[in-house]
Amino acid sequence: MNRALQWKLIAGFILVFIAGGMTGAFLGGVHARHLFFEFHQPGVMATRMRDRLRTELHLTPEQVAKISPIIDKTAAQLRQVRRDTGRRVHEIMNEAHQQMAVNLTDEQRQKLKQIEERHRRSHHERWPHESTPEPSLTP
Repeated sequence: MNRALQWKLIAGFILVFIAGGMTGAFLGGVHARHLFFEFHQPGVMATRMRDRLRTELHLTPEQVAKISPIIDKTAAQLRQVRRDTGRRVHEIMNEAHQQMAVNLTDEQRQKLKQIEERHRRSHHERWPHESTPEPSLTP
């Protein structure tokens, strides 16, 4: 085998390796995103908890029927905790922005408002079923 063919084979293997890595990263990211966002959809958490307990504990249909109200209540409580935590984080960030705004120029305050707006739009696109209160950035 001559040197030119040897280098072409090495380059080919490297390209195939890189293409495989990129494909794996892309598909892994898509799958992870699907799992992450699907889990946070309303109603999915209870269904997943119920299914996992049913399969891992080998529950009978009667047992599933008896524990379903408990699972539904738990899922609702966890959703409320998540909502409350999100609201608290939002309040803390708003308070920090208001405190920072006092030390910023008008141009910087405007940029901070743009950052908040971009974050709010991004949050709404990811979590359309949750409402985010409007920020009030007044120095």
